[in-house]
Amino acid sequence: MARQLRLGALDHRNVVDGGVRSGVARAEHHRQSSLVARSLRAHRTHVIGILVAEFEPFSAEILKGAGSALRDTDYELLAYTGARQSGGAGWERRYLSRLSGTLIDGAIIVTPTVVDADAGVPVVAIDPHAGSAELPTVESDNLAGGLLATRHLIELGHRRIGFMAGRPDLDSSRLREAGYQQALAEAGIEVDPSLVRIGDYRRDSAREPAVELLSRPDRPTAVFAGNDLSAIGTMDVARELGLDVPGDISVIGFDDIPEAARTTPPLSTVRQPIQQMGSAAVELLIALMNGSAPETKHVRLPTSLVLRGTTAPPR
Repeated sequence: MARQLRLGALDHRNVVDGGVRSGVARAEHHRQSSLVARSLRAHRTHVIGILVAEFEPFSAEILKGAGSALRDTDYELLAYTGARQSGGAGWERRYLSRLSGTLIDGAIIVTPTVVDADAGVPVVAIDPHAGSAELPTVESDNLAGGLLATRHLIELGHRRIGFMAGRPDLDSSRLREAGYQQALAEAGIEVDPSLVRIGDYRRDSAREPAVELLSRPDRPTAVFAGNDLSAIGTMDVARELGLDVPGDISVIGFDDIPEAARTTPPLSTVRQPIQQMGSAAVELLIALMNGSAPETKHVRLPTSLVLRGTTAPPR
């Protein structure tokens, strides 16, 4: 019996010791798991994502500027497009949720369809959607640019001036049209709504509205297009209709993409510093990712007039 009691005591001691060792092991495992979890939460990929609807001249210039700004940093750039496949408005939300936290530390969205993208990482918008100003933004002075383009046509003697608007959901399109209307009002010219069309910032989508404008018997003598691609589309239609640019119709664009200087004749346009917009967005985003307060969350860069060969006095 005594032997059995001693064995029992020994067994009990082994059980207690084993439980202590097991408890210590569990605590150590929990501590290590917590460290791993904290490490994962603190993990930085050092990758910045840029989401664009498509790779066209404007976004290509943005990418050049962003890449230049990252040259002396330890960040890399991931360019991503998905609007065509994902079905229109709001596509940024879906792709940001896929990329944030695992592939990128922050994102730049170019001409977004939304401004309420809750990505879990800092986000900066270039050429923002018309809406809430809570998202940090980079844009050019679109109102001043619209004034510059329209005043130039008025100074040449044009009074019947068409406007090829951009995407209706973007501040840039709304402000460029506001500049167009303001310049006309300053000159005492009544705005004719029938001379305003939506070209949607694309060369192909500007075709039909350009045909409507340039085929009418009382066609405008000049067209201010909301961007260079729609201006080039307007020139395509003018050529097909047998109209001389700028003899029969003057055309001025907005952006000054590289293609603008290569049209025949070279396109007069309003220059916005597109590459600088890309680099400014990167600088703003890095400040946000580092937790520092930027000087401003809304950057607006100046525009300027570039005169080439597509504008002249009306005949």
